[in-house]
Amino acid sequence: MAASLTSSAVRAVHMPEVVEYCPLCGSSFNQLFDQRQFRGHPVSNVICRQCGLVYQSPRMTEAESQAFYQAEYRLLYQGQQGPNPKDLAVQAARARLTLEFTRQYVTSAASILDIGCSTGILMEQLRHHYRARAVGIEPGDTYRWYAQSQGLEVFVSLDELKNAGLSRFSLVSMMHVLEHLPHPLTYLQDLRDQFLEPNGWLLLEVPNLYAHDCFEVAHLTSFSAHTLVQLVHKAGYRVVRLRAYGQPRSLLIPLYLTLLAQPSSSTPASVKPARLVKLQRQLGFLRRKIATRLFPERAWIPFERIYPPKNA
Repeated sequence: MAASLTSSAVRAVHMPEVVEYCPLCGSSFNQLFDQRQFRGHPVSNVICRQCGLVYQSPRMTEAESQAFYQAEYRLLYQGQQGPNPKDLAVQAARARLTLEFTRQYVTSAASILDIGCSTGILMEQLRHHYRARAVGIEPGDTYRWYAQSQGLEVFVSLDELKNAGLSRFSLVSMMHVLEHLPHPLTYLQDLRDQFLEPNGWLLLEVPNLYAHDCFEVAHLTSFSAHTLVQLVHKAGYRVVRLRAYGQPRSLLIPLYLTLLAQPSSSTPASVKPARLVKLQRQLGFLRRKIATRLFPERAWIPFERIYPPKNA
């Protein structure tokens, strides 16, 4: 059944929009970086020849992307619309790790906005820890309804949040969201200008280009630590902490990049180009291959060890 659902979702995905300008530096000069099939659909990524950002082109239009996330995304990635027990367990583990990281630097937060909140597990943990009001954004209907059924306040979009008249937030989190956005720079700028308190915190997590097999139909940008920091700086933030790590999936492979930042009053510096991007990705995947061969259960932790049954 899951296979038929996935095939249906893939047929609904089209890639008519060619990206003319780099989402980071605005250059029109790029070259092919990677081409592959992702679950039956061709995905092409290019690299900016000026700054080294890797991004998908061609890609879905914004209208198609909105429809995709509302109805097709979960079918394509999970084979069903709603959360299953494994998905909930993964989200719970990630939320625990995220809270452990965040509370080292963010000592207080009166209000929290979790963009792409999914089932709301992270939002709930942040709300409980900081004793704060927390709201979420989730475009996927089934996951938003699930979060709302847990008593959480979740909106379909930032526009709907604006219409509700809510004020600025002490902490805005975006876990595995930035790589899905067609205009990540302007999105972060709008968050700073309209939704984040002047001394508030921005929490991001994205797949790591140099360790994660991140070229997926839904990933419009693939960030390295360098390009992520450059984007955040250009959007008007100062980076407080950046980590590359792999948990809960791996103890050895830095699959993810997590970043904490605050609004900055200084003028953003010019973008510093990334160097040897192709080589760094090749070396990262060589290290991943070696770790998998030498230490398989540390490189890829078995699901049962991370999320043991509740009656175990």
